[in-house]
Amino acid sequence: MRTIISRLIHSTPSSISRLNALAVSINGRAFSTDSTKIDEPFKVEEAETVPPSTPPTEKLLVLGGNGFVGSHICREALNRGLSVASLSRSGKSSLHDSWATNVIWYKGNLLSTESLKEALNGVTAVISCVGGFGSNSYMYKINGTANINAIRAASDQGVKRFIYISAADFGVVNYLLQGYYEGKRAAETELLTKFPYGGIILRPGFIYGTRSVGSMKIPLGIVGSPLEMVFQHTRALTQIPLVGPLLTPPVNVTSVAKVAVRAATDPVFPPGIIDVYGIQRYSQSKSK
Repeated sequence: MRTIISRLIHSTPSSISRLNALAVSINGRAFSTDSTKIDEPFKVEEAETVPPSTPPTEKLLVLGGNGFVGSHICREALNRGLSVASLSRSGKSSLHDSWATNVIWYKGNLLSTESLKEALNGVTAVISCVGGFGSNSYMYKINGTANINAIRAASDQGVKRFIYISAADFGVVNYLLQGYYEGKRAAETELLTKFPYGGIILRPGFIYGTRSVGSMKIPLGIVGSPLEMVFQHTRALTQIPLVGPLLTPPVNVTSVAKVAVRAATDPVFPPGIIDVYGIQRYSQSKSK
């Protein structure tokens, strides 16, 4: 025993160094194979942050995107960061606004389903603003047949949602524009059949706003805005047969555009028919 204690007392410096190295290593430091060299503590570096993958951009096709309502819808969709395309008989819009350069313009006729094939490529939602006036047969063809063709083509292509800008009932006016309203209602029926969970019908009355006709700008709001305020208080009177619907309040084109784009992009937006009062309500509420 004395011999062991004596050896420990008379240990060489190198032996003591080895013991110190062992003690240090136990306290959290690494030691190398060279017993006389003590490594520096480990350095922990933060891993590089990997950004989340960007979700695919939704692509919206606006039928009649160069018209009064359609152009406002295109602009609203672009403001929301969507990829926007338009299909119409005249093709590219005559508008010189900067936003128009960001729209993909297609020229085609909805009475020919071939026009829709290229335009529907990669599209997740369609908004149709197609409509027109003329003879009863012509109005049925433009408001009904053309939209029915688009609805069927979009369904076959696997489009998720289809929004149709229809029209409110105006009582006695329905009889005067029989082809117009019969075409609208036929398109609505087809839409609810082909898109039971993703078909939304907007039924505005008179749509006001600044309408561009060539180089002229017609401020329809001068008439429409005051009438909208007045007719807000006549809702009960709209139930009067034939003449009551004439008191349906006008609606701003920007409200129609906001609700149409929201309906096309919000997966929880309820399918079915949205009347003018619903359009006003949804345009004032924020999408979730």
